[in-house]
Amino acid sequence: MTCLPTPPLADLLDSAHVVRIPMRTRFRGLAVRESVLVHGPAGWGEFGPFPEYADVEAARWLAAAIEAAWSGHPAPVREVVPVNATVPALGADQVPEVLARFPGTTTAKVKVAEAGQSIEDDVARVAAARDVLGASGRIRVDANGAWDVDQALDAIEALARYDLEYVEQPCASVDELASVRRHLARSGRDVRIAADESIRRAEDPELVRRHGAADVMVVKVAPLGGVRAAVEVIERVGLPAVVSSAIDTSVGITAGVALAASLPDLPFACGLGTVALLDGDVVTDSALPEGGVLRAGRTLHVDPALIEQYAAPTDRTTWWTDRLTRCHAVLAGRS
Repeated sequence: MTCLPTPPLADLLDSAHVVRIPMRTRFRGLAVRESVLVHGPAGWGEFGPFPEYADVEAARWLAAAIEAAWSGHPAPVREVVPVNATVPALGADQVPEVLARFPGTTTAKVKVAEAGQSIEDDVARVAAARDVLGASGRIRVDANGAWDVDQALDAIEALARYDLEYVEQPCASVDELASVRRHLARSGRDVRIAADESIRRAEDPELVRRHGAADVMVVKVAPLGGVRAAVEVIERVGLPAVVSSAIDTSVGITAGVALAASLPDLPFACGLGTVALLDGDVVTDSALPEGGVLRAGRTLHVDPALIEQYAAPTDRTTWWTDRLTRCHAVLAGRS
């Protein structure tokens, strides 16, 4: 596994800016997105592990930020990266408005299996996305591991009429994913299964391939420790890859685009248009898709005025710098 040098903690803290950006729509239970931006000799990196992640796991996110800011990213092999729209678990009547934020995109990822909602809510949301995209659009759904096997099979049966590109992480465990995939094959239901959490939060991502648990792998730069580390995981697992984001600012999205642009094969649109879900950004030219694509090799123009505008309050800044310090200790111990 790639292990890049870890800069001194003082250098990280001297360059760190904690930002707090409101979201247009509540997503993943978040109304605001907080993260730490760091600046090094190669540019900017973003450290924003979700609050529930323990330090050992969150340290991978810091490694990704350090890679971006201190080492830079591999050269791209393509100029543009196709992206999908992301539809949160909201009412069907709001779907057209959300999709309008992603002009030119022909693929939508629709969140399903939200706590407190029903399969009828999911069906209505997916149906609304199909109405907007038309018959030629592609729709994928993401359950974030919320279903058991029987629930997943019932839900897929109800949703498959809308011609799903794939179902992302229908169940939590690799064994459950494999069971769903086998049941679908036996029933003649041609729906792909994608693994997300079973890749990015796994001690052994290759377990997905060995158990025949997925057709597609979803990868995110930060949880895997950086672009180079993610490339290694993709090569080891050997499944078609979709590069997605962790609800990043344009700084983190740029790292995701660098990964997608470095892959020799990119058969699916990537989940890298999520800056559209934020009600603000830290750059003057946000990484928003144009014509359904993001361009590789963009130069980031982080604006000090925007960093100041979205600066987190003192208590949150302290919380994040303490967390960065602990994660730095994890990385320093590994090296």
